[in-house]
Amino acid sequence: MVSALYVVLGALFLIKFSFDVIRLRRLYHVSTGDGGFFELQTAIRIHGNAAEYIPVAMLMMVMMEMNGAEIWMLHLVGIVFFLGRSLHFYGMNSSTLLWRKNGMILTIISLVVMILLNLVYLPWDLVMPLR
Repeated sequence: MVSALYVVLGALFLIKFSFDVIRLRRLYHVSTGDGGFFELQTAIRIHGNAAEYIPVAMLMMVMMEMNGAEIWMLHLVGIVFFLGRSLHFYGMNSSTLLWRKNGMILTIISLVVMILLNLVYLPWDLVMPLR
């Protein structure tokens, strides 16, 4: 399954972002919350944002593949999605709104394309059988 590559990549993103939060919690001696530290607040939101988007996108990719979408389509949406996530991460860490905004645009575009492709490749004859 091609989508497994992107599921693994998504898991790696989440682990990296988790380790960033853990590192900053140790650095600032904060066990819960953000302790008022901007850098920790940012790391928590980067991780939270990824945890909100990555699982849904990966589920849609797996469903696309199971329903017979072309491999190039999976790679296209996967690359655009993770490019968007990477730009968002960079923009959040550098406080550069342009990178963050472009990252969100690519993320949303890839999600919309995944939704449309899932609808196209949905096995409609099984979903709504004719009597």
